[in-house]
Amino acid sequence: MNSPKYFPMMISGATELEGKPLEVVSPYNGALIATVATANASCVDEALRIATELFADRGRLISVDKRIAILERAIIIMREQASELAREAAREGGKPMIDSRIEMARSIDSIRICVDTLRTESSHPPVMGINEASKHRATLIKKEPIGVVVAVSAFNHPLNLIAHQIGPAIATGCPVIVKPAEDTPLSCIRLVRIMHQAGLPEEWCQWIMPESIALSETLVTDPRVAFLSFIGSAKVGWHLRSRLAPGTRVALEHGGAAAVIITRDADIERALPSLIKGAFYHAGQVCVSVQRIFADSSIAEEVAGKIAKLAKTLVVGDPLSEDTEVGPLIRAREIERVDMWVREAVTGGAKLLSGGRRLNNNCYAPTVLFSPPTDAKISTMEVFGPLVSIYPFTDLDAAIEEANSLTVAFQASVYSRDIDTAFYISERLKASAVMVNDHTAFRVDWMPFAGLKHSGLGTGGIPHTMRDMQIEKMTVIHSDAIQ
Repeated sequence: MNSPKYFPMMISGATELEGKPLEVVSPYNGALIATVATANASCVDEALRIATELFADRGRLISVDKRIAILERAIIIMREQASELAREAAREGGKPMIDSRIEMARSIDSIRICVDTLRTESSHPPVMGINEASKHRATLIKKEPIGVVVAVSAFNHPLNLIAHQIGPAIATGCPVIVKPAEDTPLSCIRLVRIMHQAGLPEEWCQWIMPESIALSETLVTDPRVAFLSFIGSAKVGWHLRSRLAPGTRVALEHGGAAAVIITRDADIERALPSLIKGAFYHAGQVCVSVQRIFADSSIAEEVAGKIAKLAKTLVVGDPLSEDTEVGPLIRAREIERVDMWVREAVTGGAKLLSGGRRLNNNCYAPTVLFSPPTDAKISTMEVFGPLVSIYPFTDLDAAIEEANSLTVAFQASVYSRDIDTAFYISERLKASAVMVNDHTAFRVDWMPFAGLKHSGLGTGGIPHTMRDMQIEKMTVIHSDAIQ
């Protein structure tokens, strides 16, 4: 076990402005991993000043070819450090090693997608010369960086979420100030350092940990911010959006309570492994985790029983162990909350098929509930824990209506062997993406990723984020020589 380290501020001239250090501890055993410098109001203002003045100086903007070279060098460094980065992310975030390695590979690919997008995406200028008003004219469109980006991140994917936020900013030429989650700041700091090591001047990518919630809001709502990338709770995200300075663009990524519909003709045996993975990956601490499974009543008990049987076999424990499949929840209070919600559902009539109990080291047994009340918290709110519920239905349209009844909507799934039925359900589910015969948490980093209703605003995914962080400047050329 490495001894605790101290991570000082990386903002020019901010050493004497640091606040009380933040302690970063393992969610599994509470061991102190490191301390991180926090920023007071002067430091936050300094970071914004540096980024704003940097962007205003056209002579200091980094050309596209140099940005590509920096990102490509970063990829090489990330590959060299992949094992250590994955292990340290597992230590601070609690995601099992088997999944942390996959996240590490995805974060490398996310930076690669930034490069690929720069090389392949171009704008489409409007056509001229098609009527009298547009004769003798031609247009050019050039993509330009939008300005200072502030990125506020979440704990559950400490490597890849940061890559999704700072990668596009660097690629598009925007100075970026990133505020990682308080529970998992170390992975962010390491990725920022890698970008600097790859040749990015430090002022182009600054990490910051404000010493209070109020100061974080000050950072986000400052009029010098051109774009806010926020990943976190809906309550905080929508509040921040309401406080943004005029002109600040925003992308919000919140959570959901993902719904799955399983028809009577579904291949249950094929569906089970993906449902287990979708429900219990990272102990359910994923915004598109499988949470609500609506199964035809003719197969519902069979589906629930088989999911429960598999859930009982999952290895729960130390995220650094190669055998662990489900790690701890990020904080002790989340264990208390999940357990309270389970008790409420059981009291209301749900049948507990597996789990439903607290384990040592902030772990919770993978839990399967059958037919809980539709007004219970586990049925109406994002659980963000290792819990899945199965609801039998006799009327497909009523099941779809129930699946759509919440104020959150993100990704959903359908399991069916009938293509017409699958499309019927997919067309009617309120979701930005519907997976057919796959779990709700499926994602690759170039696809659009968008929460609807309370679940978010805008579209994530590397190419889509890069578009958000740029403006298209049009030049119209008037010349009689243009036919």
